[in-house]
Order: sequence, then C-alpha cells, then structure tokens
Amino acid sequence: MNYKELYSDFGKNLNLSIVKELLKFAAIPGAISFGGGVPDPETFPRKELAEIAKEVIENEYYYTLQYNSTEGDSLLADQMIKFFKKVYGVDNLKHENILFTNGSQQAIDLVTRVLLDKESICIVENPVYFVAFASFKTALPTIIGIPLEDDGMNLDVLENVLQNLDMGGKIKKVKFIYTVPNFHNPAGVTMSLEKRKRLLEIAAKYDLLILEDDPYGLLRFEGKHLPSLFSLAGCERVLLLNTFSKVLTPGLRIGTIVGPKELIEKFADAKQIVDLCSPSLNQRIAARYLQRYDLISQLENAIQIYKRKRDIMVEALANEFSDIPNTRWVKPEGGLFVWLTLSEGFDTLEMLHFAKEKGVFYVPGQLFTVDEKPSSSMRLSYCLPPEEKIIEGVKRLKQAVVEYGVKKGLLR
Repeated sequence: MNYKELYSDFGKNLNLSIVKELLKFAAIPGAISFGGGVPDPETFPRKELAEIAKEVIENEYYYTLQYNSTEGDSLLADQMIKFFKKVYGVDNLKHENILFTNGSQQAIDLVTRVLLDKESICIVENPVYFVAFASFKTALPTIIGIPLEDDGMNLDVLENVLQNLDMGGKIKKVKFIYTVPNFHNPAGVTMSLEKRKRLLEIAAKYDLLILEDDPYGLLRFEGKHLPSLFSLAGCERVLLLNTFSKVLTPGLRIGTIVGPKELIEKFADAKQIVDLCSPSLNQRIAARYLQRYDLISQLENAIQIYKRKRDIMVEALANEFSDIPNTRWVKPEGGLFVWLTLSEGFDTLEMLHFAKEKGVFYVPGQLFTVDEKPSSSMRLSYCLPPEEKIIEGVKRLKQAVVEYGVKKGLLR
C-alpha cells in the first residue's frame, strides 16, 4: 500500500525525524549529548518519592489505582493553588482554573487542538521552542515569528506586525502570542520586566491572548526574580503552562494549564478525547509531596548542580571558541540551555555529521527557526552530562566546527 495516501493534513505535517535521530545518536557508547533538556537524575528526590509512592498505593489504592477525572486530582489542585500563590503571587485561583495534563507538551497539544485551524494566526518568538512550533504547525495556521533579543521579544517588530494585521482586518484571526519569558528555550535569554509590562499593554490594546510557557522559571541561578506575565495580568489575559518535569521529575509527567474557566473546560473536553485522564497515581504522589515538602527549598540542590554545570560550559566555550571569529552566546541566568551562534555561512544541521563523528551532539538551530532556513546557531543543554563530560564535549564540538569550517572555506 501507499501509506502516504492515507495521511491527513495533520499526519503530513508531522516531521520530527531529526529529533528521533538525535536520541539514537546520543545512545552511542562514549557519546556526549548536549541535545535534550533532560534533567540530571541526581536532582530527583527519589527516596522521598519512593516512600510516598508506597504509602499512597497501600493506603489510597481505591483512588491511586483507579481512573481519575479528566480535570485531575482535586487534592493536587489544592496544593497547586497554594503553590501558585507562593511562586506567582496569585491568590484567586480555583479548581476550575486548573487542568492537569500529561506533561507540558500535552498542554501545548490541547491548545493547538482547541484554538488553531487553517484560518488562524499565531505569533511566536524566533527562535521558538521547536516541539511547540511542530505542534502549532499541525493545525496549518499562519505562524509569524518575532525576532528574539537579549532581553526578550522585539516588541517594536511585534507592534508593527499587529498594526498591519489590524489594518488588513485580520487581527481577530490572531489566536495567541506564545512566549517563554524565563530562560528561553532555546536561546537562554530572559524577558525584561519592562518588556513584560509592554507586552501586556500590547495584548490588551489588540485584545489578544498570551500563552506563557514557564517550565524553567524556578531554576534561577542569579539575578532578580521577575514577575510572570500571568501574575502581572491574571488568567483572563494569560494562559500559563507549567510543569513538574524540570523541577521535580519528568517521570511523573505532570503539566498544568492555568487560565479562565471557559477555556479550561474546553481544554478538558479535548483531553477527554485524547487520553480520558492523567494517571491518578502520579498526581497523588505529587500532591502528597507538595503537602510534605517545600518544593522551593528542595530545589536548592538542583539549582546548585545546574549553576555549576552552566559555569563549566560557559567557561569551556570561552576557552575553546575564543579564536573562532564571530562566535557568540548569552550566559543564561537560569534554566538549562546555552544558544551558541557561529559566523554566517555555518549550517549547524549539515555540520551535525561532523559532530557525530566526534561523538558529540546538539540540536541544530534550523529546528527552532520559523522559516526553517539553515542556521548557524545550535542549542547546547548542560543539564544531563557530568561536569567532566561537558568540558570534553565542548572540545569535541570545537573540533567538529573547525573541520567543517575548513572544508567549507569558512575558517583557515
């Protein structure tokens, strides 16, 4: 059979083969992967979670081993309301404002299913988190990328785009503005407070929804904590996506959508069709953990681990790439990624073959670009490799860059 003839428009727009290949490459013995944003297992509170898991299976089996409601565990919702008040300063949330999902990625998928179609427009940062971009594309909307600067989205460009859409009678087709304001994936930058306030003003002017994705906000190593868009504007203007994957453990697969009741109900309807409900056991483990422990203080060890790894990577880049002309990167104040950009002419997707031969892997910048054109940038994740492997990996990366650059006539 010609199976391609069976594909829907959704099926035709699924193209993450390079990601699957990177996962295979990273499993090669001796390889050093700067690819996925995979947390360091040493940050997982495994003993605490093991004790809680035993307790809730033995004592709460009537709930934890049974189907759950689509909206999720009410006990976890209680804990999350307290958590959001502490972290975001929001004190008026109710259960009806929260939906639990199988990781933040399902939250993005539900937003795509409910809000986007062929007639829609969505606005994203450029570069953009590539799995969110891939999800949005499946609905076949028009996706407009706004350049990203060292302090967040270029809001002058955004205003110009929105003004033109408004003049053309298309502003109502804009379903949301998607942003990762804290320690951006992939760029590592953080949106300034001034830009956060101005973005909300722009959204209010054109009556637009903001989709705030905040998986890394608690992983701040230095600098001043900045209020989220959600805490500044509330859930009537901002949909907040959050997850336990980076701050507790990805194995629980718990994400949240926080927003207005009307939208949460619609996302819950979509989730019921997709998977009926998220695992009761995982949610109850998380709920009991939040009851028993202060997640913020528990994160101190993880923050120190990631800060040390970031420092090692940035220092290694300075040591190895100081003699490569026009190479640049931003030292992130938190999160898990460094965005490394080489001089014009480098194609980091094409260069991946050279890196594979050296046993080092990264995510090419092309995957994060809205126009999907060749890119001289790459995302480097420092969270998983051991400290000594980070240094060795950067050395291998330098060798791949030099060999590629010489072959292409970009370096002497």
